[in-house]
Amino acid sequence: MPGPVRHIVMWRLRGDTPKERADARAKVKAAFEGLRGRIDGLTHIEIGADVSGVDYACDVVLVSEFADRAALEAYGSHPEHLRVRQELADLRIARFQVDYLADNDASAVAGE
Repeated sequence: MPGPVRHIVMWRLRGDTPKERADARAKVKAAFEGLRGRIDGLTHIEIGADVSGVDYACDVVLVSEFADRAALEAYGSHPEHLRVRQELADLRIARFQVDYLADNDASAVAGE
């Protein structure tokens, strides 16, 4: 039985100075936090900014959870999500994503 889906996205952001990068991280954090309570099926959202300072780290991570795959798919085209994507489009220089069943279903890992 399919269950909740965890959606994790990490970004590298533009910025030539530490202040520009910090401002970009704050903008991403505020934009995604503004989605709380606005999207059906979005059951958890957390945004974290990197504090490691290592050169290979991403700047920001989004950890969100959806009731099921259908809710995650609906999120992709939800007007509020599209608005945030558009608002932040010029800040991103790289994006990485992983979606997985939150209940750690072993068959999902095996591709069955």
